[in-house]
Amino acid sequence: MTTHEHTLLNHYNITTLFPIAWPAEKDESDASEDEQLRSKPQTGRLAHQRSNSRYSVLARSTSDRRSLVPGSEKNGDGLENLVQKDEPDPLGGPDSVVRILRHRGLPVEEDQRLRNRFLLSSTTFSPALYLSQVHSNASTESLLQGLDFLSRSIDQKSASLKVLVESNFERFVRAKTTIDNVYAEMRNQGAETPLPQRPRAHSRAHSHSRVTSKGSAHFRNTSGQGPFSPRGIDKPLPSDKKKHALSKESEYGVQGIKGPLSEVAVKAEEIWGPALGGREREESLRIAVASIEKSSGILEVDAAIGSCIKRKKYDELVVEYKRARQYAEDARAVANGASSGQRPLTDPELYQIVITGRMWSGVETQIDDFKRDTWRRLTNAEAPPPTAAARSVADEHMALINVLLELGVQDNPIWFWLLSRYDHLKNKIIASFERSRVEIEILRRRLANADPPPTATAVAHLKRPGISQDRTQPIDSPSIIELWELVYGSLNNLLAAPEGLLGEIIDFWERAQAFLDGSMQATLPVGPDGQSRKHHRLSTEGVRELQKGVVELIEILRGSVFSFFADPPIEDVSMLYSPLPPTTPSTPKSAIFAPYAHQDSRFKFDASNPPPPSPRTGEAWQAFAFWPPYANTMGGVQYLEKLLNLVGAAASELARLPSVSSSSTVQRSLKTLVAGTRERCSKALMAAWIRDVEMFHLVENWERAGDRRDLTKMPAYFLAFEHTVLSGLQKIVYIPDVASRANATDVVTAPPAELLRDVRRHFEKTLYTALSDMVRYSEMASSPKSPQQSETMSFPPLAVAGAVSGAPQSREIRLLLTMGNMQLFRIDLVPQLVAQFETNFSHKLTEEAKTVKVALGQIEDKLFKSYAGPFARDLASMIHSGITSSSWVPTTDRPTELRPYVYEALLLLVNIHTEVTTTAPPLLLPIISYLFEQIVLAFLAAFRARTERYTLAALMQATLDVEFVASILSQYTTAKASELQSEVYQELDQRTDNSARMRLQNELPEMRAILKKLRDGTRGEFMCFKKQRTAK
Repeated sequence: MTTHEHTLLNHYNITTLFPIAWPAEKDESDASEDEQLRSKPQTGRLAHQRSNSRYSVLARSTSDRRSLVPGSEKNGDGLENLVQKDEPDPLGGPDSVVRILRHRGLPVEEDQRLRNRFLLSSTTFSPALYLSQVHSNASTESLLQGLDFLSRSIDQKSASLKVLVESNFERFVRAKTTIDNVYAEMRNQGAETPLPQRPRAHSRAHSHSRVTSKGSAHFRNTSGQGPFSPRGIDKPLPSDKKKHALSKESEYGVQGIKGPLSEVAVKAEEIWGPALGGREREESLRIAVASIEKSSGILEVDAAIGSCIKRKKYDELVVEYKRARQYAEDARAVANGASSGQRPLTDPELYQIVITGRMWSGVETQIDDFKRDTWRRLTNAEAPPPTAAARSVADEHMALINVLLELGVQDNPIWFWLLSRYDHLKNKIIASFERSRVEIEILRRRLANADPPPTATAVAHLKRPGISQDRTQPIDSPSIIELWELVYGSLNNLLAAPEGLLGEIIDFWERAQAFLDGSMQATLPVGPDGQSRKHHRLSTEGVRELQKGVVELIEILRGSVFSFFADPPIEDVSMLYSPLPPTTPSTPKSAIFAPYAHQDSRFKFDASNPPPPSPRTGEAWQAFAFWPPYANTMGGVQYLEKLLNLVGAAASELARLPSVSSSSTVQRSLKTLVAGTRERCSKALMAAWIRDVEMFHLVENWERAGDRRDLTKMPAYFLAFEHTVLSGLQKIVYIPDVASRANATDVVTAPPAELLRDVRRHFEKTLYTALSDMVRYSEMASSPKSPQQSETMSFPPLAVAGAVSGAPQSREIRLLLTMGNMQLFRIDLVPQLVAQFETNFSHKLTEEAKTVKVALGQIEDKLFKSYAGPFARDLASMIHSGITSSSWVPTTDRPTELRPYVYEALLLLVNIHTEVTTTAPPLLLPIISYLFEQIVLAFLAAFRARTERYTLAALMQATLDVEFVASILSQYTTAKASELQSEVYQELDQRTDNSARMRLQNELPEMRAILKKLRDGTRGEFMCFKKQRTAK
């Protein structure tokens, strides 16, 4: 706050520069000021200024006697004090203490007591609190300077006060003398006493008059004969003034007027006495007054009854009505007594009868109006929400029944209330359900006609269980969640107990049962002369009708909920823009359409252009009115579980009612409700399950798992997804939260075998679909597919648009990662899921587990061949080309070098070894072993392809080539490779003569030396195939 703003606030004595109301204390002004303004007409410039100044009353002038200190304020009693609203820092700091405190966040503007503790002019000033807040950051040196400043300020103010007292001392003495003289004048008026001699006081008075303010003249100095002068009171006054003296003898000044008043009274009696009538009229008036005074209670009854009706004090109304009846009976007894005694009524009796008759006429009119209003309230029977406040509202209806019985009525208020409650609940169930159904369909159509959620969004929601188990995280698109919430809220409005309509039905039955068994009648009044006793009993026919009515309400509620789940989406949504029929009950809309009573903008549309129906695309969700279009399984699991718990709990609550438990038909209908709802929800969820699994391969982004680099995060995502679905599906199929209740077995039955078989089939299908799509997705080229490729892959429509950024460019790496994932599925994940399924649904999957295992083996074999097959063909081509070449036969008798194709084949294996080692090390052994087998098989095929017989040099070359490869890949030798190698040597042996065969035996030692030399020469190139030594 600036200094200018602070000055304005103190000048006008306001708390804010932008007040919104006129200060109340400004409406009060001192009487002396008002008298002064009235006695002195305002003319000239002063009057012009006052007329033009709108805020003059806010200003504090120096002549205003109401405040001697600028900025002072009034306390809560309207008395002014000397504490200012703000003041400068007494230690010489800033010019506003309040501004400093406000910057520190203290509410000094609103809390006056807190502000006074920081103001030096207040008696509640706290030095410690002042220093801790205003000078919290001050140094010792600054505090010492502030102390010096405060000391100088005190000395200056003390000197100013001393000068003020000395300069005005003569005025103080003259004011005291004037007060004493006035009191002596009033006390001694009319007393003849000698003039007292007071020279000392006289000289003292004159001694103090030597200092007179310049230009001022006191009235005692200018008029020595005035009534207040000391000399005036010394003169004796006339004796007739004694009666006006303030003394006991003169009755304190009223003795002089007593005589004239007595004379006036006598004259008035003489003149007006005859005109006031005779004694007979006086007696008549006295009797009337006495009768009215005696009948004051009768006259008060009519007004008291009106007040009780207005304040809804029914107990007091009954008491007052009984009083009125008693007064009427008393008046009737008086009239009957006079009639039977054949005597005239006395004046008091006549007055009593007339007053009572007028009172009774007014009472009957008010009571009749009250009864009509009470009947209207009972027949309308607005149902209270079944909450803690519901009992108080319902007790108000009981109070109305009580007061009607107390007052006496012809019709039975109990039966009227029960019938009106039944009609009200029936209309409310139908209207609320139809309204909610149409609202759900409106949002459903808008969602169906909109674009599906983007693929990236759908994939992110499928990954949610594997990322976080926090249920507050979004599990679907906001528009889909909005529809789920609307469905749950609508059913909660119908089936929640005690908040929903179900709670109102149960509450209605409990109250009706209290009337049926007579426990409620024990507290009901019998009315005047027992007239209402007949209303305490309900007829047998009425009891049967009431029980049928409760069953009908239950059936309406059950049928509404069942049709919502079992029927397809509705076609007619005209309810939202059709006017209400004239026969609609007068139940408030807030009671019918809660919790969607407000005109929600989501349900506003042009009547001539309603939302179009959902497009028929063959999607499974189009057959379910409760399933949002494009909703995923995660949201379905969460919300369908809540919906099934709601339906099951409602059915259990209804089954406890006596009228339901005794009816096998109603029990069967409740079982049908739970079983049908469970079946429809399971089918909708399983359809969404298959749809999500068909696009689950898009979750694969080839990001390595943190703990195992040979795997991606895909298996963990799929495991979490399947675990969530299986857990949620188990809660939907068995409804365990409701089935655990004591009486839930009457309505929650075990799931049928067909439903469990359907769940098992979908579980198997999800495994096959997910794993197969993973394999095909890994075989996709890194570049975007052409339409022909997309058709060949046969992926779902979303998969075509689901190209994943950041995927490895190498198809071989993706195949390796997928093989690692499949190995993990076969060994660990699939057994986990099978075990969970068997635990959740109490159904063994022995044969299914074997089938899944075989299928996984086939998938792994297909993946393995997809990866290793091209390499095997390349190796076979190299070997075949090298051996069948015309240059393969050595030109020397003793070859000492390998043919180039051997190095080419081994270098290809080195590349494969590097790729597998860096991507999926566990797959290295089976892949290299398989390729070694294919190499040996290629050797055999190539040697067989040569038509000529093998000479010694050819045998030695073939032996060097085969043995060198076998020695390099010795760590990956398998039984099949050894068998094929034997077949190679047999083939060579069959294609040579005996002489070459014998000479070859002699060359073997030399050939071993050549092989050793060749291995040593290529040790660096093929070291990766050597077995790694482990540290001891």
